[in-house]
Amino acid sequence: MPHYPRNMTGYGQTPPHAKWPNGAKIAVQIVLNYEEGGENNILHGDPSSEAFLSEITGAQPWHGQRHWNMESLYEYGARAGFWRVHRALKDMPVTVYGVATALARAPEQVAAMKAANWEIASHGLKWVEYKDMSEAEERAQMQEAMRLHAEVVGSPPRGWYTGRCSMNTVRLAAETGQFDYVADSYADDLPYWQTFGDRAQLVVPYTMDCNDMRFAIQAGFTTGDQFESYLKDSFDELYAEGDAGAPKMLSIGLHCRIIGRPGRMAALKRALEYMKSHRDVWFATRLEVAQHWAATHPPANSLTPSEMSREAFVDAFGSIFEHSPWIADQAFDLELGSTHDCSAGIHNALSRIFRSASYEQRLAVLNAHPDLAGKLAAAGALTAESTAEQAGAGLDLLTDDERATFQNLNTQYVEKHGFPFIIAVRDHDKASILRAFQQRIAHDSATEFEEACKQVERIAELRLEEKFSS
Repeated sequence: MPHYPRNMTGYGQTPPHAKWPNGAKIAVQIVLNYEEGGENNILHGDPSSEAFLSEITGAQPWHGQRHWNMESLYEYGARAGFWRVHRALKDMPVTVYGVATALARAPEQVAAMKAANWEIASHGLKWVEYKDMSEAEERAQMQEAMRLHAEVVGSPPRGWYTGRCSMNTVRLAAETGQFDYVADSYADDLPYWQTFGDRAQLVVPYTMDCNDMRFAIQAGFTTGDQFESYLKDSFDELYAEGDAGAPKMLSIGLHCRIIGRPGRMAALKRALEYMKSHRDVWFATRLEVAQHWAATHPPANSLTPSEMSREAFVDAFGSIFEHSPWIADQAFDLELGSTHDCSAGIHNALSRIFRSASYEQRLAVLNAHPDLAGKLAAAGALTAESTAEQAGAGLDLLTDDERATFQNLNTQYVEKHGFPFIIAVRDHDKASILRAFQQRIAHDSATEFEEACKQVERIAELRLEEKFSS
C-alpha cells in the first residue's frame, strides 16, 4: 500500500486527449439504475425497510417491518417508471446498472433492455449498504451477483457499480479480473487506470450531480426545469472544453422510480433533444467508453514512487539533489501516496526536506555542486546529470578564453560567498549564464545563498521532469 492511498492529482493540468470516435467534442453517457425489487425489505431477508432515494423526505428504516408506502414507491419505478424511460430512450445507447436480485424479479424489463441493445452492468447483489460489511462477505456477494446476473441476463456483466460501496469495493471488483470497467468513483471527468497489485483496472467515473437522485434529497432539484437547466449547463461547459481541444465525458444518472415520474421525464427529454441538436456529440454506453479508452489510452508502465521500497526510492531519487541522497531518504518518510507519483509530487517532497534542513545542511548541498566549466568538467569527473546539463548549455565547447573567464569568475565567486555559483543551465544558454554570473557575483552572500538554493530546487525540478518523461 502507498503511504497515503488517495490520489489528489489525477491528470492535473494536462489531461489526455480523449480522442472520442469521429472527433466528438463530448461523450454523453446515460445510466439507468434498476434497483426496484433489490432494495432493503424484510421479504428479502433484510432487517429493516428501505429508507434511501424515494419521495419520502427523511425516511427512516423500520426495523423488522415492511413499509407499504416505501415499497409502493419502488414498485412505481418497475411498473410505470421503467416503461416511460424505455419508450423515451429505447433508440439511444444506455447503460443499465442492474441490481442482480432486482433483475431476477423483472423478466419483462430485462427482455426490453436487451431488445433495445442496452448494456446491462452489475449494480451488486442487493441495493443495500456495503460500508460495514466484512471483506469476505462483500466478496461472496459480488461473486453471487455475477453468477445471478449471468443466469438472469444470459451473459456476465462487463461493468460494475455498487453505489452504496465500502472502502474495499473497487479493489474487490478489480481482483475478479472480470470487468472492463468499475464505476464506483466520482473523481474525474475522464476514465483513468487504477493499479491493484499487478492488475490495472479501468475506472469510468460516475456522477452524483447530473443525477435525478437530487430530486430525492433536501439539497436537490424540486422542479424538472432545474434538472434540465443543470444538465444543459453541464453539457455546454464540457462541450466548450471539447471544442477547445480537451474532450470530456458527461454522465447522466437516472432511476426508474424518480425520473420515471411524468414531470421529470419531460425535463429529461428536453435536455437530451438539446444535446442532440449539437454536432460532434458521441452518445455511448459505458462499456463503449471503456473499450475506447482501453484501446486509445492503455495503462502505462509509469514510475510509481509511492510503491517503492526505501532502498529503491533512494536509488531512484538520491542523485536529484547533487550528491545528497539523505534528502531522498528523509522524503521517503513523508506522507507520500499515488498523488506523488509524478515529477511535481516528488519534487515537492524532496524540496520540503531541503527547505526544512539546517543552514549547514543546505550549505553542504550547495558545495556538492561542481563549478561551471571547472576542473571537474575538464577531468570528466562530473555526475552524469551535471555532465549532460553543462553540455546542453554548450559549456563543454568553450574556447580557451571563455574557459579562462568562467574559471576566474568561479574563483572570485567562491572566495566571496563560500559556495560555488549554481544556476539551472537548462534554462539558459552560454551567453545568459555568463551574464547571470557577472550580475550575481556582486550580491551579498545572504541574498546569493537564497538564490543558489532556488536554483538547486530548479535543477532538481528539471531532472525529475526528464526522469518521469523517460
